[in-house]
Amino acid sequence: MIFLLGLLTGCATHVPMTTTTPPAATISYLALGDSYTIGEGAPEAGRWPVQLAALAQAQGLPLGQPTIIARTGWTTAELQEAIREANLHQPYGLVSLLIGVNNQYRRQSLAQYQQEFRALLATAVAFAGGQPRHVVVLSIPDWGQTPFAAAHDQAQIAQEINQFNQAAHEECQRAGVAFVDITPLTRAAAGDASQVVADGLHYTPAQMRQWAQRALPVVQQQLR
Repeated sequence: MIFLLGLLTGCATHVPMTTTTPPAATISYLALGDSYTIGEGAPEAGRWPVQLAALAQAQGLPLGQPTIIARTGWTTAELQEAIREANLHQPYGLVSLLIGVNNQYRRQSLAQYQQEFRALLATAVAFAGGQPRHVVVLSIPDWGQTPFAAAHDQAQIAQEINQFNQAAHEECQRAGVAFVDITPLTRAAAGDASQVVADGLHYTPAQMRQWAQRALPVVQQQLR
């Protein structure tokens, strides 16, 4: 962040000193993930990374609109491949990562997820200019608490989501990356139709706003 100081003085008469502070430079933001990051079924403005940027700006933190690399159905491996194909180059001031629900849904092993998540985390840190403090990870929502999961074993889903989240948390601790636990928010939304979109699986802007609100103080601390 660069601040310029302007000083104007006169020779024969005194001219009051004036200072001008230009707007702070925009912090570039890269959001990586799957359907939760693109907000499947919700308007673009309702996506949690977009809401995070808006909340940050309202608090005086000039976080830019996110560049989003995400698609419904992606696993960790598919996200990593998409990142390579995107051919991104610039370092970003903030990188967020929310990934893993499709690994669990497709019955991929916990060991595979942890290995691939570790690689993605290293990729995220690299995109953050090698600064782990400029990366934030959100936990996997518990889709077992949505109407879509009514015919599934909800207890098993919750147990596996917990295991995947624990693995991600451990990797974040090793890497020095912030981990924001939003899973309880999605579990608290169980039975509330206003928290899910028409497909009965993905979340409304109101629910995703809670994720952004939970991530905001962590991001503020990281970037200031």
